[in-house]
Amino acid sequence: MTDEGLRHAPLYERIYGVVRQIPPGQVATYGQIAQLVGGCSAQMVGFALAALGSGHDVPWQRVINRQGKISLRDGGVGSARQRQLLEAEGVTFDADNAIDFDKFGWPGPDWFWAQENGFFLR
Repeated sequence: MTDEGLRHAPLYERIYGVVRQIPPGQVATYGQIAQLVGGCSAQMVGFALAALGSGHDVPWQRVINRQGKISLRDGGVGSARQRQLLEAEGVTFDADNAIDFDKFGWPGPDWFWAQENGFFLR
């Protein structure tokens, strides 16, 4: 990135930049990422993550829906892989296949990182 960080990067790169900040063992929602990025919807965040090819460093598995569940994709194969990756990070699921946001929810990016990259925390 330039000296301006992600401030003027294309939308998908801004989304990926925020998702890269989610640490192992924590999850965020599509809506949470959209709110941080600004100018996009939760659905657009989903599209951006679905567009990722192989060989990337974006921890896409850490983004889930607002019910605390994995959104179905790829006929269930992608969803099973997402669950597998999250469980390997120590994330647990309840009997309804939901993740407890109080225990595993990401509070958001570091304030200094956010300011440096043009994200304004609320």
